[in-house]
Amino acid sequence: MSARRLRVPPGRAGRLRLRHSLGTALRGADLLERKLRLLLDRERELRRTAEEAGRTWRGRLAEAETWCVRGLLIGGERALFGAAPAGRAGVDVEWTSSMGVSHPSGASWTAPARSFDEPTPGNTALAHAEAAYRAAVRAAVEHSAARSAAELLAAEAERTRQRVRALRRHWIPRLMRELAAVELALEEAEREEAVRRRWAASSRDRARG
Repeated sequence: MSARRLRVPPGRAGRLRLRHSLGTALRGADLLERKLRLLLDRERELRRTAEEAGRTWRGRLAEAETWCVRGLLIGGERALFGAAPAGRAGVDVEWTSSMGVSHPSGASWTAPARSFDEPTPGNTALAHAEAAYRAAVRAAVEHSAARSAAELLAAEAERTRQRVRALRRHWIPRLMRELAAVELALEEAEREEAVRRRWAASSRDRARG
């Protein structure tokens, strides 16, 4: 920040303005710190949700791969590719806002639909693999949504932390220094005015005597 003095009116008007600015800055810093705590709390919740979904995703994926290998050993690759539905999957992301930050609040995954004339998995192992893969993808979508939300909140928390740091380390101390200088100047001016008044009163007393 610049080291130049702030542009404030001289005298009591300047002191009043500086006191108002300082009060506003202090309240702003308090509000930003409260926002920062809420952001960090919400981010931690979302991190835990993402970690749990990630564990589920990896577990379901490992289970699906195990069943897939068994299905391949039983029916071969032709059985695997023939059982895959031709439909397309879909992902819907829901959004919300926390402390002014727009982020995913959840996501749902729609599995590809199998038409009536499409073949089903050729053996029980492939049927289990399909179910496990669907569960794995669903968990992966939930993991991605929670992690994305946590990252967005983390970015806002960092911006908020920088604003608090700028207020606490630079702007507020600068306002305090400026206010102290103005108050010192006013005190000196008041002392000088008191001295002049006493001198003037003494001069009038001498003149009357």
